[in-house]
Amino acid sequence: MKKRSANNELREEYDLKSLLKEGVRGKYARQYQEGSNVVVLDPDVATAFPTSEAVNEALRLAMRLARLSLSGK
Repeated sequence: MKKRSANNELREEYDLKSLLKEGVRGKYARQYQEGSNVVVLDPDVATAFPTSEAVNEALRLAMRLARLSLSGK
Protein backbone atom coordinates (compact mmCIF):
# COMPACT_ATOMS: atom_id res chain seq x y z
CA MET A 1 0.00 0.00 0.00
CA LYS A 2 1.33 3.40 -0.99
CA LYS A 3 1.98 5.77 1.90
CA ARG A 4 0.75 9.34 1.50
CA SER A 5 3.08 12.20 2.17
CA ALA A 6 2.31 14.72 4.91
CA ASN A 7 2.19 17.48 2.31
CA ASN A 8 -0.65 19.91 3.04
CA GLU A 9 -0.81 21.21 -0.51
CA LEU A 10 -4.00 20.66 -2.49
CA ARG A 11 -3.88 18.64 -5.63
CA GLU A 12 -3.91 20.56 -8.88
CA GLU A 13 -7.34 19.18 -9.82
CA TYR A 14 -8.95 20.95 -6.86
CA ASP A 15 -9.82 24.47 -7.92
CA LEU A 16 -10.91 26.34 -4.79
CA LYS A 17 -11.97 29.40 -6.76
CA SER A 18 -14.71 27.45 -8.49
CA LEU A 19 -15.64 25.49 -5.35
CA LEU A 20 -15.94 28.54 -3.10
CA LYS A 21 -17.15 31.22 -5.51
CA GLU A 22 -20.72 31.17 -4.17
CA GLY A 23 -19.81 30.74 -0.54
CA VAL A 24 -20.92 33.37 1.95
CA ARG A 25 -18.52 34.12 4.77
CA GLY A 26 -20.20 34.13 8.17
CA LYS A 27 -23.58 33.07 6.79
CA TYR A 28 -24.60 31.43 10.06
CA ALA A 29 -22.37 33.42 12.45
CA ARG A 30 -25.22 35.41 14.03
CA GLN A 31 -27.32 32.30 14.63
CA TYR A 32 -24.32 30.53 16.14
CA GLN A 33 -23.54 33.45 18.45
CA GLU A 34 -27.15 33.64 19.63
CA GLY A 35 -27.10 29.94 20.30
CA SER A 36 -29.95 27.59 19.88
CA ASN A 37 -31.53 24.93 21.98
CA VAL A 38 -33.42 22.34 20.00
CA VAL A 39 -35.93 20.23 21.88
CA VAL A 40 -37.88 17.48 20.17
CA LEU A 41 -41.46 17.22 21.39
CA ASP A 42 -43.44 14.02 21.47
CA PRO A 43 -46.25 14.03 18.90
CA ASP A 44 -49.03 14.49 21.48
CA VAL A 45 -47.25 17.46 23.04
CA ALA A 46 -46.53 18.98 19.63
CA THR A 47 -50.23 18.78 18.83
CA ALA A 48 -51.12 20.69 21.99
CA PHE A 49 -48.33 23.26 21.49
CA PRO A 50 -47.85 23.75 17.75
CA THR A 51 -45.54 26.79 17.93
CA SER A 52 -42.46 27.72 19.91
CA GLU A 53 -44.41 30.67 21.33
CA ALA A 54 -47.07 28.30 22.70
CA VAL A 55 -44.43 26.07 24.28
CA ASN A 56 -42.64 29.05 25.83
CA GLU A 57 -45.89 30.45 27.23
CA ALA A 58 -46.82 27.11 28.81
CA LEU A 59 -43.35 26.67 30.31
CA ARG A 60 -43.36 30.19 31.74
CA LEU A 61 -46.73 29.48 33.35
CA ALA A 62 -45.35 26.24 34.80
CA MET A 63 -42.36 28.15 36.20
CA ARG A 64 -44.64 30.76 37.82
CA LEU A 65 -46.80 28.03 39.35
CA ALA A 66 -43.72 26.25 40.67
CA ARG A 67 -42.48 29.47 42.29
CA LEU A 68 -45.91 30.07 43.85
CA SER A 69 -46.05 26.57 45.29
CA LEU A 70 -42.52 26.86 46.68
CA SER A 71 -43.15 30.26 48.26
CA GLY A 72 -46.41 29.03 49.80
CA LYS A 73 -44.72 26.32 51.89
